[in-house]
Amino acid sequence: MGDPLERLGSEGASGLESFMKEELGMEIDPPSKENVATAEDWRKALNKVVPAVVVLRTTACRAFDTESAGASYATGFVVDKRRGIILTNRHVVKPGPVVAEAMFLNREEIPVYPIYRDPVHDFGFFRYDPGAIQFLSYEEIPLAPEAACVGLEIRVVGNDSGEKVSILAGTLARLDRDAPHYKKDGYNDFNTFYMQAASGTKGGSSGSPVIDWQGRAVALNAGSKSSSASAFFLPLEPVVRALRFLQHSRDLSPYQWPAVAIPRGTLQVTFIHKGFDEIRRLGLQRDTEMMVRCASPAGETGMLVVDSVVPGGPAHKHLETGDVLVRVNHEVMTRFRKLENLLDDSVNHKVELQIERGGTLITAELLVQDLHSITPDYFLEVSGSVIHPLSYQQARNFRFNCGLVYVAEPGYMLFRAGVPRHAIIKKLAGEEISCLEEFISVFSKLSQGARVPLEYITYMDHHRRKSVLVTVDRHEWYAPPRIYTHDDSTGLWIVKSALPSNSPPLSSIINHVGDTEKQTLLSNNVDACLMEYASQDNYQKLADGAACMETIYDHASEEAHPRGEIDVSNKKRKVEEYLSADGIINGDGSLHEPIEENLGDSTILEGAVVREYHGATAAAANASVAESVIEPTLVMFEVHVPPSCMLDGVHSQHFFGTGVIIHHSKNMGLVAVDKNTVAISASDVMLSFAAFPIEIPGEVVFLHPVHNYALVAYDPSALGAVGAFAVRAAELLPEPPLCRGDAVYLVGLSRSLQATSRKSIVTNPCATLNIGSADCPRYRAINMEVIELDTDFGSSFSGVLTDEQGRVQAIWGSFSTQLKYGCTSSEDHQFVRGIPIYTISQVLEKILSGSNGPPLLVNGIKRPMPLVRILEVELYPTLLSKARSFGLSDDWVQALVKKDPLRRQVLRVKGCLAGSNAENILEQGDMILGIDKVPVTCFRDIENACQELDKNDESDGRLHMTIFRQGREMEVNVGTDVRDGNGTVRAINWCGCIVQDPHPAVRSLGFLPEEGHGVYVARWCHGSPSHRYGLYALQWIIEVNGKPTPDLDAFVKVTKELQDGEFARVRTVHLNGKPRVLTLKQDLHYWPTWELRFDSDTALWRRTTIKALDTAID
Repeated sequence: MGDPLERLGSEGASGLESFMKEELGMEIDPPSKENVATAEDWRKALNKVVPAVVVLRTTACRAFDTESAGASYATGFVVDKRRGIILTNRHVVKPGPVVAEAMFLNREEIPVYPIYRDPVHDFGFFRYDPGAIQFLSYEEIPLAPEAACVGLEIRVVGNDSGEKVSILAGTLARLDRDAPHYKKDGYNDFNTFYMQAASGTKGGSSGSPVIDWQGRAVALNAGSKSSSASAFFLPLEPVVRALRFLQHSRDLSPYQWPAVAIPRGTLQVTFIHKGFDEIRRLGLQRDTEMMVRCASPAGETGMLVVDSVVPGGPAHKHLETGDVLVRVNHEVMTRFRKLENLLDDSVNHKVELQIERGGTLITAELLVQDLHSITPDYFLEVSGSVIHPLSYQQARNFRFNCGLVYVAEPGYMLFRAGVPRHAIIKKLAGEEISCLEEFISVFSKLSQGARVPLEYITYMDHHRRKSVLVTVDRHEWYAPPRIYTHDDSTGLWIVKSALPSNSPPLSSIINHVGDTEKQTLLSNNVDACLMEYASQDNYQKLADGAACMETIYDHASEEAHPRGEIDVSNKKRKVEEYLSADGIINGDGSLHEPIEENLGDSTILEGAVVREYHGATAAAANASVAESVIEPTLVMFEVHVPPSCMLDGVHSQHFFGTGVIIHHSKNMGLVAVDKNTVAISASDVMLSFAAFPIEIPGEVVFLHPVHNYALVAYDPSALGAVGAFAVRAAELLPEPPLCRGDAVYLVGLSRSLQATSRKSIVTNPCATLNIGSADCPRYRAINMEVIELDTDFGSSFSGVLTDEQGRVQAIWGSFSTQLKYGCTSSEDHQFVRGIPIYTISQVLEKILSGSNGPPLLVNGIKRPMPLVRILEVELYPTLLSKARSFGLSDDWVQALVKKDPLRRQVLRVKGCLAGSNAENILEQGDMILGIDKVPVTCFRDIENACQELDKNDESDGRLHMTIFRQGREMEVNVGTDVRDGNGTVRAINWCGCIVQDPHPAVRSLGFLPEEGHGVYVARWCHGSPSHRYGLYALQWIIEVNGKPTPDLDAFVKVTKELQDGEFARVRTVHLNGKPRVLTLKQDLHYWPTWELRFDSDTALWRRTTIKALDTAID
């Protein structure tokens, strides 16, 4: 049915119709015509409309304002064919950097560029080249906001639920619905009415035209309610106004799209429309109500009431929540549209508002502010963080002043410090921050690696500042700080350096302090810290508030709690040129370490201070002998992995754990820790010592390719004289191995960095691990026997196992696994077991003795790091009783029992690592009986056999094995592989995906593509071309544009030939073996190609740009 007013018009009430035309300024169509629309009429209208509706594929390249980075589908429609203008929603155009394409009905695809997005209302425009559409006949869709009325039959034409064309029918039920509220911390429209209909639109239909039977757009689809079939449409009056400005500006500049300035005014006030009855309860006087009713159009139901006022805005301290708006410039104002038109025409001019507050009439004269001036058009990108002035949208949501320093994306630097998304930065390095320019000014004075305090607030807790320590990371893992500025004439965000020319050099601040001065400063700081903390009664105050072995996953809560830390010294990062007082510089520039010296000959005063410190803590703890001995050797790890370096399938950005010092000398300290704490070398490691209240950086120097441990080096001089004396290395006891029933002490660190211990009994000294591959392959412990205890402190507690004298027999380390529930769901899980110390002792001996191996710069001294020969075969034990059933002879059964009466097992092959020297020689199910005729019963037997090969200079690197295969004994020569402890040392970021060589966890699946292996996609970034076109992780890239990419060098050579905006044909193979071919458009403006490589000569991870928009590095 038509609207009652229209029915009156059809009945001959021409006077009323004329009155309505004059008052509302809109032409009313004869309602009778609406009622006679036939199916043929709708068919003709849809035939005209559908070709003008496009599918928009948008990619938000960076998080900005209310939107996060990502890729999505939406709808738009052509509103100006000649000029090439497409209308859609604001949340589709995005307030920040966006790359988009439009696909027409015939699947022609063209790039589109944003030319306008409204700061408040949910509409925006893309432009395109009309000449690019060659094979489709279409017409623009006319806008007819005046045709919307209650009861109007409509069709919503768009990309609903991902379908290219979807047509949903409905009837306009309301024209005065409140603007929908989507998110408390995201985009919301306000100061406007919306229309409502039960059309049941879903995702993908944003920006769809709402048409009548004549093919006119009467509204713009914007949102829906998931709990019902209701859809919300934006009225088109503001759209028509903005479109006219765009058309006029384009006509004045026919050869290039200009940056259009559409006047938009604001008082930074949110109004809501309330009925007269409710307003009367707010105190509206009867006379005022009658005056408003008489002055308003017939049928007016209420008035505008102040809902919120943004602090610091024009109306702040003038208007209050609950004020009833009566007049503006002496004109009665009850409608959003009329008020908005007046404000848009009064930018930078004053208006007079008359309000009623509790029955009292108040007049206020306010300056209308330019809405675009409080809408940010630039942002700072530093270490993955996106920081920009707080927009009007978010200021309204959070009740903050516009223009404050707002964190749209914490990235790495701020996430590492615990600063959440949506935070407002108030102070940096002791200086108050009120705008982004001040933040950049303070930040530009800081040097790489500096640790400075930062204070911030959140919208959930307005009145309390939170303080954290931020480690400045400007040039190590990420590109230098850059500023992106919006340019609507090109549709791009223009990039420039954020650092002024007089910014500190790129090297660490420690470079500018001489060795003597540095040592003096560190010693003074440490002594001050010691004196401060020695006076405290409770050592628990040294805690950093973190669990000993807590793993925080990628989707961790953004409301991270700040941790109190002691800023003793700036984080030391190694630089290219080292000056070492302890090293000897050779002619080739290399450094070799002199004879190691013990640190036990410190001064008597230092010893007295340390003894007093330890005595106080030991007495308070009532520690056992083992605990007292081992406490000075324990270290708490906090490890952060930059998102740009999530290599080798690492499953988190943040790890905690406990390690033990295994070497401590004047020139080098080494700490052993499990690989569920230090998973990869591309990470930032901070060490907190139980023996002394200090936190210093560590560097990963060795990752064992098989066993679950890593070695991390630290600089003893960073501890200061007192700290270096307090800290000491543990005594290792690799032999004899632990046996069942042995008593051990489990010692680790509590949350307060105090040693915690308990006496336990070994229940199984040779338990075999069976950890399955995770969905995203990552390091998993294979070919390992671990130690099990009768009691422990739970799965989050790590430490060491010692004897009564405090000698370390095993590391109590954490292991990572994945628990799978059904076929679709899984969750990460961790458990703890004992890792025998013998393998760590062997590697330590090789490091200290200087065995042959690749040199690595450690604390300014080049040291050879050991190579490890391993059999790259995954094995598992089988009981001899079962082996006999497979046909194993009695002679071999007796020989294996005689060799190892305890285990009574034989090792079987589960699979060979793809690409290993053992591949194609050993087969799944083979039983390994002996090596060189000597029976083999456990993993250590194979390790020992591999080490014997290294001792023989004439060895060919192969093991002579006796195996049992399918009922037959066989003699085979199996190749071994030599691996270093560096882990992955090179990665390429191309189109937003991280590409590396296949790591061992991937190769352990036993499959590499036959087409030359290829490079492995480890990760992808939101908002990148990889995200947009579906180049996700867990697959190999084997070809680009038909050219093979068997390794990283070949991959770089091929991708360097691609130009910006060029499509590449990429052939991939998934982990499951499924091949795929996709096309991907390179975007060098937002996603340049760069390389991250570890340089062992300088011990630096270096980021190098391979190809950017105007840069190509050979």
